[in-house]
Amino acid sequence: MDYMNTSKTTYFYAIGLSYKKADAETRGHFSLDEQAKINLLRQAKETGIESLIVSSTCNRTEIYGFAEHPYKLIKLLCENTKGTVEEFQDVAYIYKGKDAVSHMFKVGSGLDSQILGDFEIISQLRTSARVSKKEQLLNAFLERLINAVIQASKRIKTETNISSGATSVSYASVQYIMSHVPDISNKNILLFGTGKIGRNTCENLVKHTKNEHITLINRTKNKAEEVAGRFNVLVKDYSNLQEEINQSDVLIVATGAQNPTVDKHLIQSKNPLLILDLSIPKNVNNNVSELDHVSLIHLDDLSQITDETLEKRKAQIPLAKQIITEVEADFNGWLETRKFAPTIKALKLKLNDFKIAELETQRKKMAGFNEEQAELISNNIIQKITNHFAHHLRDEAIPTDESLELIKKVFQLESTTNHV
Repeated sequence: MDYMNTSKTTYFYAIGLSYKKADAETRGHFSLDEQAKINLLRQAKETGIESLIVSSTCNRTEIYGFAEHPYKLIKLLCENTKGTVEEFQDVAYIYKGKDAVSHMFKVGSGLDSQILGDFEIISQLRTSARVSKKEQLLNAFLERLINAVIQASKRIKTETNISSGATSVSYASVQYIMSHVPDISNKNILLFGTGKIGRNTCENLVKHTKNEHITLINRTKNKAEEVAGRFNVLVKDYSNLQEEINQSDVLIVATGAQNPTVDKHLIQSKNPLLILDLSIPKNVNNNVSELDHVSLIHLDDLSQITDETLEKRKAQIPLAKQIITEVEADFNGWLETRKFAPTIKALKLKLNDFKIAELETQRKKMAGFNEEQAELISNNIIQKITNHFAHHLRDEAIPTDESLELIKKVFQLESTTNHV
């Protein structure tokens, strides 16, 4: 299998870090907001990288792309975040070629999620690919791969029960609240931040708690009003944040800022307060834990929760893996075809040269030479020959590279191996 772009000897890599080895604080050092992602992509383009996707979520930050060496991608990540190369090396993973492809399938299908079956990552990858395409950094290989991963994700969602129980960070947070806060339907809940996790959390709060005392605050009020309109909850101004915090029993922070948006100085009330920080980097200062009446829970704590459906979800993993195997095999089949397509094209051109020379000879030799019929017969023979070679190259039992080299040698074809 060839995952190499031989026009300048670059290889396909996946580099990144996730919740598995990097804690929330470290992941925060490498998190990328939307502008940082754009900056990284444009810097990549300036350094000669031709295809790249960058994804940054609460659980992981990853770059998928072509480079001469993975350090080029690592350097891009570190130059656009607070993280250092040394820190990255302590917690990172680097995959190359086929392993990088398999990793993207595993991530996009929810099998590598902090909460098994959480499919929120696939929409992130889809959006990341769209941004890369807009920046002209999405080649045919990477675009085809993303579409294959999306296909696998859709099939796993519909053909398995691995996502039963709405297994997302937002749902896990609501589960935690319901199991730790008595009489939750009558408590005051404040949701600060209405990005994707905030919206999903709001939906789960309304659906599962039956609470009519949910308030939303966002720096941009109209965004909070859009969410509130869907779920019939209250919206307050950002300037009322401290007042609302001090009237709340539960505070959920999902602001997605680069620095803490809540600290202990905002909390004046002495009533028990549960704070859930669903942000990466952390948006709640650890100093709130200095207050005896405050309990702080971060999303890394939520992932440890196991509910009654977790074992059922785990039982679906083999089926999900089988689906990935099928879709990945289709992708590899396409890549294999793409690998030998230039040689088949070159062979066809060579045979066409033979045809032109032979027709010219016969035209001079034969009186009343039937040009049209000779052209038709010759083209049909050329097509049959190239079809036979293509069929031979598709045979998995035959080493493709050896066959390609033999065909090139026999027909004296120029090397045309820019595969991806």
